[in-house]
Amino acid sequence: MKFISEIDVMPLKALLNPQGKAVTMTLHNNGYNEIENVRIGKHITLEIEAETKEIAEKRVKEICDKLLHNPIMEGYQFQITIND
Repeated sequence: MKFISEIDVMPLKALLNPQGKAVTMTLHNNGYNEIENVRIGKHITLEIEAETKEIAEKRVKEICDKLLHNPIMEGYQFQITIND
């Protein structure tokens, strides 16, 4: 069975996000003063072949932990859906 995993990797909230800060400043300079605390991260989509959703979730977690995020600076979350 094929699954799609949508993964979001974001900087930890305790850390400064220079890209987000730059975007916030640009938004304010363009009159969007109601916008605050922009945070910029990565969005990754994977297609994975697995027998069950639980197996797919285990593999995606393994991949995230080993390759896709730096646990010192980033956190992640993901969703898995069946690829119709």
